[in-house]
Amino acid sequence: MAKTQDFTKMMQDMMASMPMDMSKMQDAFKAQTVLTEKMARVAIDAAEKSTDISAKWAKDSLAKVGALTASKAEPADYAKVMSDFASASVEMATENLAAFAEVAKKVQMDTVELMLAAGKEMTEETTAAVKKATDEVTAAAKKTVAAK
Repeated sequence: MAKTQDFTKMMQDMMASMPMDMSKMQDAFKAQTVLTEKMARVAIDAAEKSTDISAKWAKDSLAKVGALTASKAEPADYAKVMSDFASASVEMATENLAAFAEVAKKVQMDTVELMLAAGKEMTEETTAAVKKATDEVTAAAKKTVAAK
């Protein structure tokens, strides 16, 4: 019977010559938690600003409602107060929607900035890791071929 190669032994030898570097996994986990923290900060800041805008809008609207509830001497005064309230409401809506748009724009810019930075860092780390792994695999393959 012809002698066959022991592929199991060859694979074990090859894997033993390429040990896993768990520090890379820990570094990746740490980088992910830092990115998550920064993204959470962006979301929390946006929520705080949005809440401030909403609270101010509600407070201003309630102040304008006070003028509606006051008793008037002439029926025409009620029409004027309603017209003034409607105009003020439209103006407040425009201003506050613009403020919400600015918050959304800032969130978008901050998110893109964080993602670009994370992508650049990940690309650099991946390139270095692939180069190192390629060198190690090449060395292990040469060692395995030389052992035959």
